Amino acid sequence: MPIKIPDKLPAFDTLVSEGVRVMTEAVAIRQDIRPLQIGLLNLMPNKIKTELQIARLLGASPLQIELSLVTVGSYKPKNTPEDHLSAFYETWEKAQHRTFDGFIITGTPVETIPFEDVSYWPEMRDILEWTQTNVHSTMNVCWGAMAALHHFHGVPKHPLGEKAFGVYRQRILKTASPYLNGFSDDFSIPVSRWAEVRPADILARPELTLLAHSEEKGACIVEDPRYRRLYVLDHLEYDSSSLADEYFRDVQAGVPINLPFNYFPDDDTSRPPPNRWRSHAHLLLSNWINEIYQTTPFDIGSIGKSR
Repeated sequence: MPIKIPDKLPAFDTLVSEGVRVMTEAVAIRQDIRPLQIGLLNLMPNKIKTELQIARLLGASPLQIELSLVTVGSYKPKNTPEDHLSAFYETWEKAQHRTFDGFIITGTPVETIPFEDVSYWPEMRDILEWTQTNVHSTMNVCWGAMAALHHFHGVPKHPLGEKAFGVYRQRILKTASPYLNGFSDDFSIPVSRWAEVRPADILARPELTLLAHSEEKGACIVEDPRYRRLYVLDHLEYDSSSLADEYFRDVQAGVPINLPFNYFPDDDTSRPPPNRWRSHAHLLLSNWINEIYQTTPFDIGSIGKSR
């Protein structure tokens, strides 16, 4: 099934050119199917790029999905045109009356700042609480995962002396997890963060399940099965060039940055990096969508009523 996104969203033409099936409003209305309602709280600075990355993965699902773009209202993004935000996004304050089958909360580069010092932290706490009553299943990514683990479980984030930056192999600990169906025994994933969540802090909380981790860079995928929350500390959604873009941006700005680990062939920055995580990105999102489909109520208005 195609993914339904606004016709004029910049990602629309790119997805079509890549062979991802997308659906217009007119076609969606003709189909007698309840699409899965997926919300994306996009906290990333480059919102347009993140929209494309997430829509690409959701669009590979065999189910019909309607993607809604949401942003916080208490912070004005500096890197996304105002006309794009007004055309395609709604603030959470306006979206909070809705219910969603699935909701994705992205990361944002504020790992070095204490949670309580982030300017929109009060709104973020309200959003996290709202997901308990208005969302069937949530996927929290990078800082979004750190924030949710801190809010719901008191899990600390530990600052790193240098940025965790590169492509790292992760070891799967729970091969029977439905979220990891089809995964290899280990897999590679882009890592880009200034803080970590330590496996010991996850294992100390019996309500959480550590699904995958890296010996070098800590927890990677964590599940809260009771509330259908998935925490992904790293970036399976990244494009092949995402780490290169970050690296060259910092080099040009004179910001100290190490060469991303295990990324450029032979550490040669003139050679294009191979993508070793794309298949697992599609698997994780597909497995998450399948779990939602298997368990979400047909009547979307009843979401949250049984919690």
